[in-house]
Amino acid sequence: MKEDSELILENEVKQNSWKMRPCTFYKEEYKECRSIKGRFQQYFVNGDILDCSSWQHDLNDCINFEEKGDFRSAKRVIDNENLRRKERMQGHWENDVWKKRSKPPDDFNKPLPDFITKRYENSYLEAKSKEMKGEALPDTIKEATYCTLM
Repeated sequence: MKEDSELILENEVKQNSWKMRPCTFYKEEYKECRSIKGRFQQYFVNGDILDCSSWQHDLNDCINFEEKGDFRSAKRVIDNENLRRKERMQGHWENDVWKKRSKPPDDFNKPLPDFITKRYENSYLEAKSKEMKGEALPDTIKEATYCTLM
């Protein structure tokens, strides 16, 4: 039978497993980090070459978790993802230039100005919108053909 600490770890990993990316992602990030192009970009942006070992550790831990079910490995990957998210959002949270909203403005869903509504008439977007709402389409839109680039 599993110990309490192992059960707690297992539950924590299961609750936060959505934060883990597929192992192929960590492999690609590690490969990109070590490539000449990646090194050049690191030097250009940061002025120095970055340490890529965290991507390699995450790759190894991810594979360990997938193949052996090692929850400690998964926990390390999740902790690294949390750290990356924290670093990514740091500039946002420290930004004191803009006032952060707790709710949308009162008039956020007011009708669009006339010039935008006029441009919207007989467009593909309007046709799809009416189609999804189950409304009847005007004859001009029914007969129109649309170009698709592939």
